[in-house]
Amino acid sequence: MSYFTKQYHPPGTPPGTLTERPVTQAGELKISLIDYSPGELIEKQLASAKECQPFLKAPSVTWIHIQGQPAPQNLQELARIFELHPLALEDVLNTGQRPKVESYDSQLFVIASLPVMRDGKVLTEQISIFANKDYIISFHQGVSDPFELIRKRLRIQAGKIRSRGTDYLLYCLLDIIIDEGFPVLESFGEVVEILEEELLQAPGKETLRKLHEVKRELLFLRRMLWPQRDLLNKLIRDEDEFLNEETLFYLRDCYDHTVHIMDLLDTYREMTTSMMDVYLTSISYRLNDVMRVLTIIATIFIPLTFIVGVYGMNFSTNSSSPWAMPELNWYYGYPLLWLIMVIIAGGMILFFRRKGWF
Repeated sequence: MSYFTKQYHPPGTPPGTLTERPVTQAGELKISLIDYSPGELIEKQLASAKECQPFLKAPSVTWIHIQGQPAPQNLQELARIFELHPLALEDVLNTGQRPKVESYDSQLFVIASLPVMRDGKVLTEQISIFANKDYIISFHQGVSDPFELIRKRLRIQAGKIRSRGTDYLLYCLLDIIIDEGFPVLESFGEVVEILEEELLQAPGKETLRKLHEVKRELLFLRRMLWPQRDLLNKLIRDEDEFLNEETLFYLRDCYDHTVHIMDLLDTYREMTTSMMDVYLTSISYRLNDVMRVLTIIATIFIPLTFIVGVYGMNFSTNSSSPWAMPELNWYYGYPLLWLIMVIIAGGMILFFRRKGWF
């Protein structure tokens, strides 16, 4: 996993420059429009952004979603119609931006990170949103559309969304982005639980690799999701005229979700750090066990080696000396020597066991 995921222009490029990007896995570019009011809903796919101009004059709420990787000409066309700031468009094109909220004249520009699990790996996808009292424009370069549930709610007229303005739609989009963190963290919880059981039973090099991988992914996820708490805090405290008082209550609930997610993230990070310490302690304990057994074996053989070394000396042929080794000529000398060595070894084993050394 790469820690640096931001796309950027070469140093020295003028601000607001839109440069064609390599095609990603985002797939075909799709522009969808939903225009709704309490009594009517229009939903259609657009061939170009120009087709949305008739809806901007109506008193209804217009939501335009661009799914896929937009080309610079698409963004320039949107900029002409909606008067979008060039610096904001640059951030839309260069994904991997830090979550933030900016105010441009009569517009709010929001960047959020959507956490997703793909092939067992955690990723974050950028979602960019332009919000005005008349319209919402959202961008997502990922593979699948994350806002299908909101479209379903609009179609069946579920909840309050059809009777509210664009500020409530902005809340709904941010709420779904933030709440996607809970299933991702739930999958992390399952992985951490499995690793914890593996750690207590038979930890090995694979356990250490998995622990390190989980810790890296949690660090990456925390780095991308932490700013979203500041984003919501800024929306709540700045009291922008675009957001009415009732919507702020919902945004405060959204802020509570971000705090909960960060608490879970920090908990899992602390757990993986503790598990890493437990792994190193268990490996050290196993090494101490091995060294203790080897030390006991070596200690037992020290007196036996001494005896064998003494009787391996060639002093039995000197029959005229009273200091010769008569034991070598005894009839039962060899079995007697073995008996002495077995008694010494057995005595030492018994002594070590009574001391609790093994």
